[in-house]
Amino acid sequence: MDQVEIFKALSNKTRLQILAWLKEPAVNFPEQPAGADFETVGVCVGQIQLKSGLSQSTISEYLSILQRAELISSTRIGQWTYYKRNKEGLEKLSEIINTAL
Repeated sequence: MDQVEIFKALSNKTRLQILAWLKEPAVNFPEQPAGADFETVGVCVGQIQLKSGLSQSTISEYLSILQRAELISSTRIGQWTYYKRNKEGLEKLSEIINTAL
């Protein structure tokens, strides 16, 4: 886990907002189809894009950055990609802040 990559990922307001939304996906993405398993699968990229109001390409890039920083993980089901918070990555971030900074 690269500290610089993590803090670069967190240096954007929208990327921070995405992490906050993914903390409570059922509250923030009620329009996701019924029966969506937020804990196992996550939130569909399309729902994140709709909520943000940004282009698909911008959201895809933001999610890629967060994933490379190990703050989120993805699951692909058919043609759709779902994202959720990476608990282990966020725990490592907390450890970095508490020990290194």
